[in-house]
Amino acid sequence: MDAAALESLRSTVLWAAFAVSSLFGVIAHRTHFCTMGAISDVVHMGDWTRARSWVMAIGVAMLGFNGMAALGWIDPTRTIYHSGRVIWLSAIAGGALFGFGMVLASGCGSKALIRIGGGSLKSLVVFVVMGVAAFATLRGITAVLRDRTVDRIAFDMLPGSALPEWLAAHLGWDPAAAALAVGGGVGVLLIGWAAWDKSFRRSPQAWLAGLGIGATAVAMWWVSGRLGFVAEHPQTLESVFLATNSGRMESLTFAAPMAYTLDWLIYFSDESKVLTLGVVSVLGVVAGAFAHATFSRTFRWEGFAGTRDTALHLVGAVCMGVGGVTAMGCSVGQGLSGISTLSVTSAIALTGIVLGALGGFRFQLWLLEHE
Repeated sequence: MDAAALESLRSTVLWAAFAVSSLFGVIAHRTHFCTMGAISDVVHMGDWTRARSWVMAIGVAMLGFNGMAALGWIDPTRTIYHSGRVIWLSAIAGGALFGFGMVLASGCGSKALIRIGGGSLKSLVVFVVMGVAAFATLRGITAVLRDRTVDRIAFDMLPGSALPEWLAAHLGWDPAAAALAVGGGVGVLLIGWAAWDKSFRRSPQAWLAGLGIGATAVAMWWVSGRLGFVAEHPQTLESVFLATNSGRMESLTFAAPMAYTLDWLIYFSDESKVLTLGVVSVLGVVAGAFAHATFSRTFRWEGFAGTRDTALHLVGAVCMGVGGVTAMGCSVGQGLSGISTLSVTSAIALTGIVLGALGGFRFQLWLLEHE
């Protein structure tokens, strides 16, 4: 493959990623898909509908990812979630901080992008503050703090933290069979549990959220890991995943990509700053939500209700930026894309996000009681 063909393929990958993330934005805006909202519905109303949509999306993503791995379309060991070192304290602490922050900010990072598309100016502020906090945790002052504290507490899990690969190595299973059996089995169970509820089965919107959001995660895995994979780069002669910030296969995630988006915008004239899959995913979600909000005539300008509302959203945005990078992903990055790989680290991070959200609800209740 020559340089021109490589650049053409890179452009195709970016356009495909933009299309997939735009579809995510449309579906999420149409169905009100929201991790924080799902947990809130369970805690405050006992309604599991959105939670079941979330679980179904995980099951679909899990089936798709491990199915492609079993077919040999993608290499499951080359994701950002596959590592022999499980930074469990970073995952649980970062996840809890992110979960707490998404409650204060009225939704996670992806929800902020969706609301921007729907006309929310306060979500635009959340996006900027979260992006700055995420960038600081990638390369700045909180990155130093992260590296010197929670990142140092870990344990080894060889050959990797993803359960199919771990089981294949220790039980002598064929890797493809392990991916199909474990990933497929767990995925089917999750989808079955979600669809077991009668009220869920009667809700087309719940089905659209579960199947549609899960399918976008699978599609992004394919775009990154199949379409964008080059076995031999013409310059380095090494295999490469085009247009990814990590150099590995990526799917939907919105913590670090918010930082990369701000970096790209601020240094736009710097030729070394190029569009990546993460950046176009951020832009695509906003575009998709805007398109649906305009089409459905639900676009409304929205601002902060007051000083306290502003303060809570700012604190929540900082918590999500720091926590999302520390946990190696947000409620979508770890709670959908990461967990679809059956990564132990992702499971720990997801647990932290749920616990942090529960803490956030208790804090909100405390504020109401002390008004």
